[in-house]
Parts: sequence; C-alpha cells; structure tokens
Amino acid sequence: MSGLNKNLVLLFKDGFGSEGDREQEVKALNQMLKTADSPEQFCIANELLNRNHITSNPRRILKEAAHFRLRPFRFFINKN
Repeated sequence: MSGLNKNLVLLFKDGFGSEGDREQEVKALNQMLKTADSPEQFCIANELLNRNHITSNPRRILKEAAHFRLRPFRFFINKN
C-alpha cells in the first residue's frame, strides 16, 4: 500500500498570497493523507471474508492485501 503513487489535484477558489502559503497547504494535506492511508487505518476500515468466515485480524488482512489480486473466495468488506 505504501508503494502506491498518487496524484493530488488542488483547486482553489481564492489564490494564495505566496508560494510559501501554497507549500504549507500541500504539506498539511500530505500529512493528513499519510495518516488516512496507513495500514492501521486500512485494517480498521476493512474486514476480510474467507469463504464463510469473517475476520478483523490485522495480520491476516495485511497479508491478503499484499497479493496483487485476491486469492479465490476472499473478499474485503469495507465497514464504512
């Protein structure tokens, strides 16, 4: 998950006063996204369904998330 590259598009209604203000805003947004995209938050927000068993075990969830494609009969259930 941490190896993913993301593009961030910011649209402002009002222009910033200086380049420093814009840099500070981007740094704050990046910090918020790092927190939201952490493995701990992923495990809190998802459960793993393995055929007929649902687990919230973070170790099992992260192990299954490491696969490029989920193995057969395994599904992520988002709790949101």
